[in-house]
Amino acid sequence: MNVTDFIQRRKALKLSQRKLCQGICTQATLSRFENNSHVPSLTILTQLCARLGMTVETLYQSEADTVSQVNIQLDEIEKSLMMEDYCQAFQKLSAIDSDQIESVIAKMRFYYLRGLMTALTNGNVLDISYDLSLIFNVLDVNQKTIFTTLGFLGMGEMYARNHQLQRAQFYFDKVNDYLSQLPAEQQSEQYYLRVLMMVYYTAEFEMTRNHYADSQRLIKAGVGLCSSQHVTFYLPNLKFLATRCAIALHQPTQKVQGLMSETLAFAKINQNEVVEVKLAALKRQLEKGQLREA
Repeated sequence: MNVTDFIQRRKALKLSQRKLCQGICTQATLSRFENNSHVPSLTILTQLCARLGMTVETLYQSEADTVSQVNIQLDEIEKSLMMEDYCQAFQKLSAIDSDQIESVIAKMRFYYLRGLMTALTNGNVLDISYDLSLIFNVLDVNQKTIFTTLGFLGMGEMYARNHQLQRAQFYFDKVNDYLSQLPAEQQSEQYYLRVLMMVYYTAEFEMTRNHYADSQRLIKAGVGLCSSQHVTFYLPNLKFLATRCAIALHQPTQKVQGLMSETLAFAKINQNEVVEVKLAALKRQLEKGQLREA
């Protein structure tokens, strides 16, 4: 319960603790409540609120509004992450005080987002490890939520970008294990977007290790998931990876060009300018002969 509104209301009415609690409870009881150490009985709290001209529901509504606002901010940040707009995502993250987040789920979201984004932008490994270890060791010690797996993804990216591929493989294997056991029951769109993000970065990692069969398997599974769940958001990314894979495997020009066309089409549909830029750069490399195709 957020007692800030309660305290502000009491002070606005120029009521001391002693005066407010007179005939209702002891001053020690009120003091403990205002210090967030002990919530009194509902009867006492109702009487205190009534004396201030407010209701108990108002206190809970204030807290609910705060949680809702944080979740809206985190939704926007997560979308920026998926669009690879890291600059905007970091700006929005910096506006959130993690110490003020009370929900455990919201805390896990905050630390996974900051940790993964820091990894994807080649940030400080100590910062990455700290953020993600808070999920593993404090917030989800039994490792039962998707945020632990997203944390594994962040650790894998951190090690991969620091050229410690064996350690990176250890974490990407954990992500692969999760992807092989997705729940059978229908999940939310947000859940599938997170799963597709794991698919994309894991497939990309496998490609960097020349594990093209594993990468193609993941890409195919991701495209299938997009189709079955009617989620097109990650199709541009997956088609772009498929294009890169086809070039690396020296597949026919016609197939490469077809994949490029599909990538561009899905990028435009989803307004994914990042993939459009990546595709244009890839085309230029092919034209200059810096990449080879059959």
